[in-house]
Amino acid sequence: MRGRHHAVPFTVRLLLACALALALGACSRGHDDPPPPPPPQTASRIQVEVARTTHGVPHVRADDFRSLGYGLAYAYAQDNVCMFADSVLTVRGERSLFFGAEARPRQRTGDEYGGGSGFMDLNNEESDFFFKGYLDIEQLRASYAAGAPEPRLLLEGFTEGYNRYLKDQAGKLPAACVDAKWVRPVTLDDMYLVVAEKALHASGQAFARDFVAAGRTPGAALSLAKAAPRKLDASTLVAQLDRLNRQGFGSNALAVGKDLSANGRGLLLGNPHYPWATADRFYQAHLTVPGKYDAMGVIIGGVPAIVIGFNRDVAWSHTVTSALHFTTFRLALDAGDPTGTTYMFDGERRRMTSKTVSVESLLPGGLTGRRSKTFYFSHQGAVISRPAAGMTWTATAAYVLADPNRYNTRMLEQWLGIGTAASVRALKDSLDKVVGLPWVNTVAADRDGNTLYADASVVPHMNADKFANGCLLLQAALLFDGSRSSCGWGQDAGAPPGIYAPATAPWLMRTDYVGNSNDSYWLANPKALLVGPAPLGYSPLYGRAGVEQTLRTRVGFRQLEDLLAQRSKLTLVDMQALAFSNRVHAAELVLPELLAACAALSNDLSYQACNTLQAWDRRANVDSRGAVLFREFWSVASAIPNKWATPFNPADPVHTPAGVAPAAMPAMLAALRSAAEKLQSLGIPLDGRLGDWQVEPRNGVRIPLHGGNGNQEGTYSSLTMRTGLTAAGYVGVHWGQSYIQTVSFDEQGPVAQAMLTYGQSTDPKSPWYADQTLVYSRKEWPVLPFTAEKIKADLNYMTTTLRE
Repeated sequence: MRGRHHAVPFTVRLLLACALALALGACSRGHDDPPPPPPPQTASRIQVEVARTTHGVPHVRADDFRSLGYGLAYAYAQDNVCMFADSVLTVRGERSLFFGAEARPRQRTGDEYGGGSGFMDLNNEESDFFFKGYLDIEQLRASYAAGAPEPRLLLEGFTEGYNRYLKDQAGKLPAACVDAKWVRPVTLDDMYLVVAEKALHASGQAFARDFVAAGRTPGAALSLAKAAPRKLDASTLVAQLDRLNRQGFGSNALAVGKDLSANGRGLLLGNPHYPWATADRFYQAHLTVPGKYDAMGVIIGGVPAIVIGFNRDVAWSHTVTSALHFTTFRLALDAGDPTGTTYMFDGERRRMTSKTVSVESLLPGGLTGRRSKTFYFSHQGAVISRPAAGMTWTATAAYVLADPNRYNTRMLEQWLGIGTAASVRALKDSLDKVVGLPWVNTVAADRDGNTLYADASVVPHMNADKFANGCLLLQAALLFDGSRSSCGWGQDAGAPPGIYAPATAPWLMRTDYVGNSNDSYWLANPKALLVGPAPLGYSPLYGRAGVEQTLRTRVGFRQLEDLLAQRSKLTLVDMQALAFSNRVHAAELVLPELLAACAALSNDLSYQACNTLQAWDRRANVDSRGAVLFREFWSVASAIPNKWATPFNPADPVHTPAGVAPAAMPAMLAALRSAAEKLQSLGIPLDGRLGDWQVEPRNGVRIPLHGGNGNQEGTYSSLTMRTGLTAAGYVGVHWGQSYIQTVSFDEQGPVAQAMLTYGQSTDPKSPWYADQTLVYSRKEWPVLPFTAEKIKADLNYMTTTLRE
């Protein structure tokens, strides 16, 4: 797609118009010549305008949703074709065919893209078997056919637009995939799978290895043990889910209402912490179908709708919810079936269904091999096997993953509904109607100064009583008795089968503020703790109430409190200051006592470390000196037992626990000395600038980064680096701050400033590969043009029209 700048002097435009007219024979040679007949008008099936503004943000405008998807796909492919083509191989189950069975999806190395998932760790063959076996394209087709037409039209257009780009750029793709045989046109089925993969991050993909392990080789001899070799122990599962939900991906969102905003309108800060190198990267876009849809923000991967962003009247963001989006069931098997594929349900025999799939793999010498597996399913879900946890398929029992997001085809419809809402009330109505969000909370603000928090994600309908009536077999695995219907999922009116209706789930609408940083619904606002309906509250699947919160949650509310103590009304600039305050809350909680204890130390390495922390600003800014030392200290000290002087108080979850218990001080000082010795051994000064040692390399340049390790250190700005501390520092971001937006409203529409920290493109030669990483490093806030006038006034505006 080539762009043309519109800022052209009038005389030049006049000359160009005359030259074009002469070339077309439209300039008359004599006054008596009759005008030529007008050219025949043929309507284009696809017609879409794609404009680009600063930082390569595409503004896609079309008269219909098919053309909208077409234009978005073309722009997205311009910036990320290699990464997207790689991700399509994943959902097709064809990684082994091109890269070999034992290889793993490529991780980012140097300046090339990364295609590996942050949600599962499988080799190519395991990944192929998972996607081919777990998802059923016939079911996806039927679900889309039965749904609203707009999602299907968007995906059809995206398919055609991406394929048009491949045709236009044949032989001219970026170096990472130029002439690669695996870069091929996509189909509508491929796009169904691309969207389906996103829904599985917090459910099916967490059990992908267990699903593959339960597959059987067709025709192979079968011998099932009478009992599992070990007792049920879900500790490995718990550790895996904790690592995924608590240490990996996350987000912050804060919405301020008319009671506290300077202009009486809503203010929103959205700050998701997402992958920097996989197909789950965000991509900025502005999508418009006049009179039907006009939203700006980011899409995720190849999902053609704004998932986080704003329209004229509403701004919203998402945070990963602490709710659980699956259960497991233990099946009682019929002893009379030696294959173990007949199970008992309410005293009756039922046969499992099965699906056999084949995976082709590249062999040495360019040959290919084929392996097949048969996967089994009860009516509750897919059979899984995790022997290490005692979940072994035996002659008497099998285990099933029940996953309500396996065929959640409502996501696109849901994000379109959010993007067309004219108020937070209308947004909530859309959540209640569609029930399509897979695993995220929603935080929103509108132009009238209302705010919303809601966990409207897809959660299995398991009321609290089912956790206490004998149905629950193992809490840690959410394992329930699969032999009784009374232990199965319930049903809410107006909701898809087996999941809660958002109207009965946790939500809060206020005019002061709401926020979330991945802890449970309980603390959406410290003044209005959510406990759920009496007597048992919300389902335990939504998360826990009355428990200690993460330091990131606490600093988010604490810094808001501190700011409101200074001024009663907030502006967009204040929201930006909150986003990048970089306060290290762990330091605020422990340094007063720790530094006091340092006074008794002699003038050695520990004493020097204390002096460094004394001088440190207790922030994780680029220029902060001491942040590296504290991080290494706290990575050890945070695990010290009984370290808090003031214990957690559920009546004051923002300010407790706090202080260092005297008995924990010797261990604290030992951890500090150990951290100082580590820095010394690596040649890193105790007072080294954070920006010298926390970097993102781009095209040979080490870009300094601000931000901390959110949940552990208690920084609102969170980065999970690809490496621990080495002599080169913390090098390269794995997860972390991604699309950061602040939005308010005036009479003309939204007032938005935002950045995509890793930039629009994964191509190192693109002008949009590292530009916004520098913007983030410098704490700049680009203005996002939303109206047609502001888009055209952008200094980097260029546009083209695509037709087909």
